Amino acid sequence: MKTYKIACIPGDGIGKEVVPAGQTVLAALAACGTTFTFEFENFGWGGDWYRAHGEMMPANGLDALRDKDAILFGSAGDPHIADHITLWGLRLKICQGFDQYANVRPTRILPGIDAPLKRCKPEDLNWVIVRENSEGEYAGVGGRAHQGHPIEVATDVSIMTRAGVERIMRYAFRLAQSRPRKLLTVVTKSNAQRHAMVMWDEIAMQVSREFPDVRWDKELVDAATARMVNRPASLDTLVATNLHADILSDLAAALAGSLGIAPTGNIDPERRYPSMFEPIHGSAFDIMGKGLANPIGTFWSCVMLLEHLGEFTSAKRLMGAIEHATANPALHTSDLGGNATTAQVTDAVCALLLLRTGL
Repeated sequence: MKTYKIACIPGDGIGKEVVPAGQTVLAALAACGTTFTFEFENFGWGGDWYRAHGEMMPANGLDALRDKDAILFGSAGDPHIADHITLWGLRLKICQGFDQYANVRPTRILPGIDAPLKRCKPEDLNWVIVRENSEGEYAGVGGRAHQGHPIEVATDVSIMTRAGVERIMRYAFRLAQSRPRKLLTVVTKSNAQRHAMVMWDEIAMQVSREFPDVRWDKELVDAATARMVNRPASLDTLVATNLHADILSDLAAALAGSLGIAPTGNIDPERRYPSMFEPIHGSAFDIMGKGLANPIGTFWSCVMLLEHLGEFTSAKRLMGAIEHATANPALHTSDLGGNATTAQVTDAVCALLLLRTGL
């Protein structure tokens, strides 16, 4: 029997609740007659670790993760620690350290979810947003000088390389090619950003020639927000820069009903390092410890984790259990307008996994 080694990093806030819920569901799935099992190792990195050690994770922390098959991550963010410290000290340290350059965020309206676009049918909103995950405004290039003086200056430089853009474009075209509609929208801002974004457009055109069966178009990022709201059925797969996709994917999650249900995968497509899977909802300290967090985003991230491991049958089974759960209003957490608890949703999904029929 195959044993998958999974690193679990709850991080901060409700990450400490939803990651254990994810482990519970994965363990329940493995017990349902599969040919694999999981070996979980928990890492207590995050805000509490920072208060104790002065860093969000150990300097050699990547070495402890390197031999894992995948990483299940919760959230990074603590109201008592500056956001740039929590982000760069933990999540981005892992993403960049393992060159997880493709951030993949599927979005669709799950059964039973009351999404805000009332004229939008569920089949009209079925997207995957591919976010370049290593460059752009999040490259970490910049600095501050003359702090506290009237002449203080601060810069964040957006860095794009041909190699970086080519690989994310190729990944996005290949993903679009694998989906039924074979449709890709390249999000840009080359009307105002006349250097790097123009190169982005040029490379998109060049890479498109390798995928003649993929229909593609180009959309300015501001127009893309309106298109997501007004013409959701015109979109399928989208590719955008680190900052643009970060914003668009939160809009996408809100249009699908809640940030609490949205998953993401930080992928190393070449599989040199472990990839990392996480919900996008953040640490949500306002509901921490109350048992109110929606674990669906984590469970859907576990589906992506399973797909990455090649366990497609089990991934489909878990997704089926998730959809059965969301279809039941009694299992909606507060972000979906219900009263269900994290534990109740987790128990229900585990019970659904035991039902072999219909999933």
